[in-house]
Amino acid sequence: MGITRVIKAVERRQIGLYLLAIVAGAVFGWLVPASSVPLEQAINPALGLLLFATFLGIPFASIGKAVRDVRFMATVLVLNFVVVPGVVFGLSRFIADDRALLIGMLMVLLTPCIDYVIVFSGLAGGSSDRLLAAAPLLMLTQMLLLPLYLLVFVGPELVSAIEPGPFVEALVLLIIIPLVLAALTQQWAKRASAGGSVMTMMEGLMVPLMMLTLAVVVGSQIVSVGNRIGSLLSVIPIYAAFLVVMVPLGMAASRIGQLDAGSTKAVIFSGATRNSLVVLPLALALPEPLALVPLVVVTQTLVELIGMVAYVKIVPKIISTDQSLQSS
Repeated sequence: MGITRVIKAVERRQIGLYLLAIVAGAVFGWLVPASSVPLEQAINPALGLLLFATFLGIPFASIGKAVRDVRFMATVLVLNFVVVPGVVFGLSRFIADDRALLIGMLMVLLTPCIDYVIVFSGLAGGSSDRLLAAAPLLMLTQMLLLPLYLLVFVGPELVSAIEPGPFVEALVLLIIIPLVLAALTQQWAKRASAGGSVMTMMEGLMVPLMMLTLAVVVGSQIVSVGNRIGSLLSVIPIYAAFLVVMVPLGMAASRIGQLDAGSTKAVIFSGATRNSLVVLPLALALPEPLALVPLVVVTQTLVELIGMVAYVKIVPKIISTDQSLQSS
């Protein structure tokens, strides 16, 4: 009972703890600049553990039903890969004359989140099981479409400079392996006498793992962001505008899809949160003339996390938990 009470207390304060982790990572990374390389190497392991804990907390028995929810899947795909590119193209015109800023902004805003969106949507009462079911499809689709979007928005010379390896690596290490391990762990927990304790322990690690991931990402990049803050200031209003506009667009898409309240919240979060943590390794692999691109991606992470604090509080008020948008 004591452990359960501690877990519940931490969950109630998790947003404040996430902000604390961001500040701690920023302070440490700034005061110890030599830590940037090891912290950068720790991003994928930390994110993989976070996703394993996230997947472990969602009953896999509900995934089959979620996959068969054609209206939700269609709404999420159309919002992320038809509506969002139009929005991003319009916003990108404000920085179209700066190649590195443009590429970084396009890379991060054109790729929907497949990891902590599940956490934040769940905090707001969204349908996390449906987002879990959508995650592999969203990842595969963005892998296929991102080069096409960059080809149209920027030109063929950039596409030829991008290696598919980081995306494939991210799919395997950050989605497939944690997903399979979580499913196997759930099956083991049903049969083993200590299974319940293990599941409770992993549930309790969710918030600390999110804090670790945020601290590592921010700490690894904060010095570089600070050194180039003048160049990066121009993308902050764009990222903020994106967060604002995606709320009514997500609501409109959900209304057209006749989704219920939980699914509507999930759609809004899916449309607004971007794949910055997974895109970062890809951005880091770009050639030296585009060295600013990873910092543009990290800047989006910082803006988005602040925006998620507002989303978690505002979206449930806009979309009442007992609201039903379904026509039948």
